[in-house]
Amino acid sequence: MSAAPTTAAPAAPATACKVVLAGSVASKLMAEVRADLAQLGRKPLLVGFLANADPAAKMYADWTKKTCEENGFAFDLRELDKEALEDAILAANADRAVDGMIVYFPVFGTGHDAYLQQLPSPTKDVEGLSHRYLFNMYQNTRFLDAAQTQKSLLPCTPLAIIKILEHIGVYNPILPYGNRLFGRTITVVNRSEIVGRPLAALLANDGADVWSVDVTGVQRFTRGEGIRRVCHCAEDVDLKLEDVVPRSDVVITGVPSAAYKFPVDLLKDGAVCINFSSEKNFSPDVKRKASIYVPAIGKVTITVLLRNLLRLVANQAARDREEAAKTEKTGEEEKVATS
Repeated sequence: MSAAPTTAAPAAPATACKVVLAGSVASKLMAEVRADLAQLGRKPLLVGFLANADPAAKMYADWTKKTCEENGFAFDLRELDKEALEDAILAANADRAVDGMIVYFPVFGTGHDAYLQQLPSPTKDVEGLSHRYLFNMYQNTRFLDAAQTQKSLLPCTPLAIIKILEHIGVYNPILPYGNRLFGRTITVVNRSEIVGRPLAALLANDGADVWSVDVTGVQRFTRGEGIRRVCHCAEDVDLKLEDVVPRSDVVITGVPSAAYKFPVDLLKDGAVCINFSSEKNFSPDVKRKASIYVPAIGKVTITVLLRNLLRLVANQAARDREEAAKTEKTGEEEKVATS
C-alpha cells in the first residue's frame, strides 16, 4: 500500500511592510545636490575639526570625507588637541576660503562643549546648531533676512528625518507649504536638545500633532487647534507611551541604548516607523505592524550636511551681492554730493 502523499505546509504570508533604506532616499537628494553644485562651478570647502579620540567621531569624519570627495566637494579634516580647538574655529570663521565647518563632539564631554558648539559663525555653521538658526527653527522663521534671499539652516539629523517623511509620502503635497503634516499624529521617542526636541518642534511647525517622549514623561507639541498659531507650543501632559503610540500615524525612535527595544505591540496597524539611533530600537517584529519601516538614516544625514553647505555658499553670495549694491549706492551718492 502506497504512502499517502504529503502536503507542503502553507507558506507564511508575506509581510505587508515596506522597508525603505536610507540609501534610496539619499540618492535622490544627492542628485539634487550635484545639480546645484554643477551650477556653482567650484568645489566648496568643508573643514572638519576632530579633537577627541572617539572611534565613532573618527568614523563619521572619514565617512564625511569619503562622501564629500565622491560628490565633488573639498574636505579638510583638521585633527588637533582640544585645547587648540577654540582658536582653530575662530581662525576658520575669518578664512574666506572655508565655506563651512563641522566640529566632531564630544570634545571635553562637559558643559564646555555647548560653548564650543556656538563658536562657529552662522555663516560657516553647516550643522545648523548656532543660536540664530535654533531660534529661527523654534519660531518657525524660515529666512535670515527681510528680503528672504537667505534661507535659515536646520540641524542635519532632524532635517534628514523630514526629508525621509517627504520621500515616503507622510507629507501631504496638496496642502500649503508649512502645513503639510496637518492631520498627522507623530510620536518621537527622544527629547535630546540635539535631535529629539528640535525634531518635535519642526514636525509641529509643519502642522503635526506631536507626542514627545523621554524618561521624564510626555510632552505635546502642536500649533494649536486648526494649526492657527504661527509656531508650535509645548505642554506637559499626564500620559504615557502606551497612551500616545496607538493613536500615532508615525513613530520615530532615537534611544541610544542597545538594550532598548520599542514595544511594537503598541503600534497601530499601518504605522510608519523610523529609527535614527545608531542602535536597533525596533525588533524585526516591527514589520508585523508597520506599513513602512526605515531602520537607519545615516546616509540621508550626510547628504543633508552637503545640502546645508551649498545653502551656506548661496547665503554668502546673497550677502556679497547686497554689500556690493550698498557700496555702489554709496559711491553714486558721493558723486552726486561732490558734483
